[in-house]
Amino acid sequence: MKSHFKFNKQERNGIFFLLLLIVILQGLYFLIKSQPNDGYAKLSVNAQEQSMVDSLKNNILQKDSIKLYPFNPNFISDYKGYTLGMSPMELERLFVFRKQENFVNSIEEFQDVTKVSDSLLNVISPYFKFPEWTQKKKTRFTKSISNNKSEEKKAKEIRDLNLATADELKTINGIGDKLSVRIVKFRDRLGGFLVNEQLYDVYGLDSEVVDRTLKKFSVVNVPKIKKINVNKSTASEISELVYISHSVAIKILEYRELKGRINSFDELTSIEGFPSNKLDRIVLYLSL
Repeated sequence: MKSHFKFNKQERNGIFFLLLLIVILQGLYFLIKSQPNDGYAKLSVNAQEQSMVDSLKNNILQKDSIKLYPFNPNFISDYKGYTLGMSPMELERLFVFRKQENFVNSIEEFQDVTKVSDSLLNVISPYFKFPEWTQKKKTRFTKSISNNKSEEKKAKEIRDLNLATADELKTINGIGDKLSVRIVKFRDRLGGFLVNEQLYDVYGLDSEVVDRTLKKFSVVNVPKIKKINVNKSTASEISELVYISHSVAIKILEYRELKGRINSFDELTSIEGFPSNKLDRIVLYLSL
């Protein structure tokens, strides 16, 4: 036994330093364990980093969200309605209304037709862009049916605007030789007026004069026209429509080649020089 516990000086020093090292390590262990606040400090730093990560995620989501720009609600497509939050039933009501060649010209009328909720309407209605003429005259592109004898009698007195001669148009106060001829030429280039409101598009014709004219003349028989397919027609064919210049027609073709095809008439409003304020009338002569 004595031989097992007999150490020389060098061995005793080694054992001493080993014990000293063990004591130091044990002391450090208990010191760190007795100070938990350091751990909490580290956790607080992680929380700040997580907050930064969440902030970056929110910024990415905002960038990816769909931005709304002014648009005419009469030409909402399936995809556009989906992004706006409209239900399939609400979209279907609008499509049926439009197939009857009717147009909504106010926010209230849009809700009456689609039955969208007030909350959704408050979100999307600030982006509605109706043609300028609807702000001056609240009318629809619809044919009214007289419900009483006085209205029927008045309707019989109104002559067909598409059959009116230049001399007959001159009977209206404010229409002289030049304007009467200009109206007839404009009508002939269109192939006939499809709606009364196209009379407002005649250059130099004051809106008050148009109002007086429509009291005596109206689109009684809508002419049959061959619509221009914007996805198949050439620039020359598109520019035959009086509303579209040849330079704009070329830009429409460039846009079509870039995108592959035009899926919605609303896309035309993004083309430079396109008369967006007359889109309601223009689409009557176009097809996709």
